[in-house]
Amino acid sequence: MKFVHKIFFLLTLCTGLSLAKVQAQENVEYFFHTITKGQSLYSIASMYKVSIDDIVRLNPGSDKQIRAGEKLKIPQTKAPDAQKETFHTIQAGETLYQLTVKYNITAQAICEANPGLNAKNFRAGQVIVIPLEEKKAETEVKEPEEVKETPRQEWKDMHKVARKETIFSISRMYGITQEELIAANPELKNGKLKRGTFLFIPYPKEEKTPVVEQQPTVTPSNEELFSENREEEKSIRTIKAAVLLPFMTGTNTAKENQTRMVEFYEGFLMAVDSLKRQGYSLDIHTFDTQGKEAVLNAILQKDELKNMNIIFGPAQIKNIKTLADFAENNKIRLVVPFMPKVDEVFNNPMIYQINTPQSYLYSEVYEHFIRKFGQTNVVFLDDGSNDREKTEFIQGLKNELKDHNIRFNQIRLGSEIDANKVIAAMDTLQENIFIPLSGRNTTLTKVIPHLTLVRKEHPHFDMHLFGYPEWQTYTQDYISNFYELDTYFYSSFYTNNLFPAAINFTHSYRKWYSKDMNNMFPKYGMLGFDIGYFFLKGLAQEGNRLEENLNKVQVTPIQTGFKFERVNNWGGFINRKVFFVHFTKDFELVKLDFE
Repeated sequence: MKFVHKIFFLLTLCTGLSLAKVQAQENVEYFFHTITKGQSLYSIASMYKVSIDDIVRLNPGSDKQIRAGEKLKIPQTKAPDAQKETFHTIQAGETLYQLTVKYNITAQAICEANPGLNAKNFRAGQVIVIPLEEKKAETEVKEPEEVKETPRQEWKDMHKVARKETIFSISRMYGITQEELIAANPELKNGKLKRGTFLFIPYPKEEKTPVVEQQPTVTPSNEELFSENREEEKSIRTIKAAVLLPFMTGTNTAKENQTRMVEFYEGFLMAVDSLKRQGYSLDIHTFDTQGKEAVLNAILQKDELKNMNIIFGPAQIKNIKTLADFAENNKIRLVVPFMPKVDEVFNNPMIYQINTPQSYLYSEVYEHFIRKFGQTNVVFLDDGSNDREKTEFIQGLKNELKDHNIRFNQIRLGSEIDANKVIAAMDTLQENIFIPLSGRNTTLTKVIPHLTLVRKEHPHFDMHLFGYPEWQTYTQDYISNFYELDTYFYSSFYTNNLFPAAINFTHSYRKWYSKDMNNMFPKYGMLGFDIGYFFLKGLAQEGNRLEENLNKVQVTPIQTGFKFERVNNWGGFINRKVFFVHFTKDFELVKLDFE
């Protein structure tokens, strides 16, 4: 009997703990995030400064799989370093003006904290940052009682500034003092008024606030508030750019790394020369960081760095935060050329990440694959190599195929060539595409003989091979097989050495530097040229409106494509450009550029 009591007690205890856990989760303050294409739990956790475990606790099962369009509960962090801001999910029918009232903050502050937000994308489901500037000011600066800021919920009216009006005339119009008007509208402290802007009109000190809150006679629309807080358009006569890379002068670093940095910079200088020949004015400042934090900090102390329009660098993960913070504090664009993992991009609006993060890269590949091969029979080829690097890609692709009701199966190929096994997995009456589970050279060595045998015995079969970016480094070894199997592979970087642009650049590079570029992937000289040309020309053409007009920067890259999108309303940009390279059966090499 005692044994039964013990079991009952343990069950009760476990149940109580489970209920307590559920209740604890329910008591957590949270907001909703709608998952977008390419996002992973890691990127979502990074942008909201929470842990993956925090998200999974509120969203059981999210650690297994998340899909675009689904909603996640995100805990509203209470960490000390997050007290300067909070996150808000826009509700149906909510307006920017209503948010200014709800959070006791100006529209200008919200717009500045969310540079990716505008009247067109201000819609239900969007998450934005709400900076808690007003509360911070109250704790740090205690104003005299007579000019103490009037609470926003006690505003009596709103006034749209007309031509020739002054702070004094508006104060007289509403029977308040100039100090009271300025306290309710801190942006007036500089004494300047701008026609068309809206001002909050507080109750006079002697007037008692009524119990029933009154609505302003004029409620500004989203379009009006965004328009009045939009930065004035400015052209940039001379583009000031800094290059901060570890050229490693005077050090014993690996020669290969030094060669990459030098080649990148050499290509960058060729882009500068090309633009100068077109009449653009450029002022370039170059610094060797030597890969050392102390050297980087010393460089950032130089006065000229704070006046840059754009910075290119760094090349090492350990230097990103320092340079990213400097760029954000001084409102300077920062182009990170090489690294695929830049956590700062999720919270720093000044960052441009060139090398696409893996989850975003894969999502682009899946979308293009479904568009191109949505009616095919897909066969995955397992050669037993256990390539863990491709596990996430393959699983994600299989999930996409399932979601779009596209047939697929998987077969194991051994060392003994077996055409019948391949044919059994095919649909001989329609298009078939074969995808190895590994991108390794040894995998190609194993699977290609199986497929080429089927091709030779059945030339009428509709067959394709699909693979990975690293395959372009094996092209010389398998080029005839690639053509025979009508092969595709995806990549963010690609150039055909026979393309006219590539030929011209290679000749120019040899003429400039009396040497050839190293045969590596990607070619760093071309990378430096493409990146430098795109951003410097973009700034020269669009000025401070570059971020709004990235799609208007018309360049034809030699190797690197550009398709920038903000990661969220308050973060930076990542490059989502992906190509499919196609070796056709007609011995043509085609780069498929998806828009």
